Amino acid sequence: MKRDKKFPGPIKLFNPQDKIGITTTVPVEVIYAAGLVPVDLNNIFITAANPQQLVDEAELAGFPRNVCSWIKGIYSVVLKNRDIRAVVAVTQGDCSNTHALMETWQLKDKEIFPFAYPFDRDKDLLKLQIEKMMAYFNVSWPLVNKTWKSLNKIREKVWQIDDLSWQKGIVPSQDNHLFQVNCSDFKGNPAAFAQEIEIFLNNLTSLPVRIRTQTGNSQTPPPKIRLGFIGVPPIATDLYDFLEEKGARVVFNEIQRQFTLPFPQKNLVEQYRAYTYPYGVFFRLKDIQQEIERREIKGLIHYVQRFCFRQIEDLIIRTRLKIPVLTLEGDRPGRLDARTRLRLEAFLEMLRT
Repeated sequence: MKRDKKFPGPIKLFNPQDKIGITTTVPVEVIYAAGLVPVDLNNIFITAANPQQLVDEAELAGFPRNVCSWIKGIYSVVLKNRDIRAVVAVTQGDCSNTHALMETWQLKDKEIFPFAYPFDRDKDLLKLQIEKMMAYFNVSWPLVNKTWKSLNKIREKVWQIDDLSWQKGIVPSQDNHLFQVNCSDFKGNPAAFAQEIEIFLNNLTSLPVRIRTQTGNSQTPPPKIRLGFIGVPPIATDLYDFLEEKGARVVFNEIQRQFTLPFPQKNLVEQYRAYTYPYGVFFRLKDIQQEIERREIKGLIHYVQRFCFRQIEDLIIRTRLKIPVLTLEGDRPGRLDARTRLRLEAFLEMLRT
């Protein structure tokens, strides 16, 4: 096997178009530049025909009940999808359970590459991590940079969808959420994803200023409550649609928007340094506070996953933010339960007064 001068470890040999699982957003430019296909394990899990079954299978394999359902779901995804050749697992900057998750995959002889975001956003350490990943996939900086520029053109289109969502109100919350969250892996096919975005943008019509009532008169539609959604993407599948039905609209998705790398930079390393999610709650709060003002957000939904260490950050968020915050705790995949619906309705009613 070939050896890299800077990183003398063996280079893994892959076949073109092999699938590489990722546990969260990583520099997918490296994977695409190597001619491989990144697949976000979270997206495969939550869009499965029966995601709860994937959770159940992990528990049958021995995972404790009091472990995050996302962890159990993506564990089963890797075992069921035998065409996933390796997994890039983020060991710092995401879930604290990933270390043990990696070991359970290794027990099943799965190939694992660990990737760590430096907590203090150190540029040299981040570059080192990216270059180790490049050595593992046997790809050079010129090709990675070319891929980075190509993927940024797609990201720019998703930024446009986000702008249309919060500035003009012509993109439903659910659509904005989905386009943003899929920027983690570009659905495994950047060209097809770009075409999907173009079709969506071309089909959009201008925001209707007036609507027709049952009596035949036209009137200005009632203003929607402008909400922000912070925290990891929800495991509940109908949250955004439920809020829209109740006269509210999510005009800011914190983490999903971050998956689009919304801050253009001079190079790939700097763009992943500006990506807020892996670097601690205080760095995230700067972005959240700015967007609350810019998007005129009236209230925030802070979503936390049950059994996740990020629940502790809710204390900090509530201390630092000066607008109403509703903390929602999710557990298993599926539709919103009755209690959560009642809490959301009460929160919206409070914001209306």
